[in-house]
Amino acid sequence: MNWDQIQGNWKQLTGKIKEQWGKLTDDDLTRIDGNREQLEGKIQERYGYTKEQAKKSVDDYFNKT
Repeated sequence: MNWDQIQGNWKQLTGKIKEQWGKLTDDDLTRIDGNREQLEGKIQERYGYTKEQAKKSVDDYFNKT
């Protein structure tokens, strides 16, 4: 799934994203609103990941979707 598709379907994907990254709040997901960099930043913040770990986590998740 490419990022344009993810942005376009953000509201429908938020439930699945919360299942994957349960520490993200509804408010986080509303603010992120399909922005990849913001998603990676929130994952870094909530999980203590490095920038590379957050990017890989997002890549891995959306490449399998």
